[in-house]
Amino acid sequence: MSRRWGPIVTGVALALTFLILLVLGTVGPERPSRAGQAPAAQGKAAPPEWMRKLRDGEKPPQFVLFSFDGAGSHAHWQRILPLAEKVDAHVTGFLSGLYLLPDHMRGEYAGPGHGRGRASISFGGTEAEVATLIEDLNTAYRQGHEIGTHYNGHFCAGNEPSGARWTRDDWTAELDQFFTFVRGAAARGLKVPENAVKGGRVPCLEGEPDAYLPAAAEHGMTYDTSITTEGIAWPRRRAGVWEFPVPVVRVPALAGKKVIMMDYNLWYSLNGAKDEPGRDAEFTSVTLDTYRAAYQAAYNTNRAPLTVGNHFNDWSGGAFSRATEQFMNEVCVRPQTVCATYTEVISWMRLQDPGVLDTYRSKPHAQVS
Repeated sequence: MSRRWGPIVTGVALALTFLILLVLGTVGPERPSRAGQAPAAQGKAAPPEWMRKLRDGEKPPQFVLFSFDGAGSHAHWQRILPLAEKVDAHVTGFLSGLYLLPDHMRGEYAGPGHGRGRASISFGGTEAEVATLIEDLNTAYRQGHEIGTHYNGHFCAGNEPSGARWTRDDWTAELDQFFTFVRGAAARGLKVPENAVKGGRVPCLEGEPDAYLPAAAEHGMTYDTSITTEGIAWPRRRAGVWEFPVPVVRVPALAGKKVIMMDYNLWYSLNGAKDEPGRDAEFTSVTLDTYRAAYQAAYNTNRAPLTVGNHFNDWSGGAFSRATEQFMNEVCVRPQTVCATYTEVISWMRLQDPGVLDTYRSKPHAQVS
């Protein structure tokens, strides 16, 4: 009896095995993923499949870099963290250092050229609010997200002396204070190591790179994402720091008008940055279409990492936050696409043949048609 049933059982088993493999996604096309990796030595997780040298003729993954200036909103962290986990994404929060200072400690900050305790943004609020932020940052860091710097006082044009006029010494003083606040927060429970802050974005994208980049390098930073460029381009080293440009792209809904691809700039181009919650659906649609077009332009041409710059704000009825979250939900699960941090992309670039990267870097900047 067993010999008569053997071939039938074997056939059924093979069919079931194929079905299981199909369901698990091991048959057919795959997308890069951090999940499902076998544990490495010493109990550490193995690197994701895409964190390797490109094979001959293989294109780079399409990296998408979601970043959030300020990074001080509990409500936004509560939305972004579960979404990122769902779609296997890592994001970067550029923290304004003043959010680590309770209001009663505001006198500890003196912005370059400004009086002590003055800033263009709020401080951290109550002790309880700062404690909540610290827990949010700890959770984000523990889950593989990156914390960078958005500096401190957010002094932009009109609130002089603004960052556009600061010297290298001014930026050095600003960063010295930022890391002082990080160390102070560590005494109150912050688990993000000081040396894990590897890059940042200057407020309002204002400042002279020849002033702030050397200051960043002196503080051990390896990247910056404050300079804009026409189209979507690969990062280049400048003053010892990798510069990830913020793209200027055509906005399809604005008859091809070129706009810096950040939420506030898109808002300003739509209605002068006036709060119009009744137009939230329209603004969400315009922003989402712009993100989609920029992604497709890079994916189809030079595969340059795409920076999607945002703030933890719900401007104009939350239109831009919703567009970003919807885009993250749909783009991070696409084949050959990786939603990563800046430091992860740098780690990937270090694995590559420099000549291969130079070939892609020399391609024309990706443009939204």
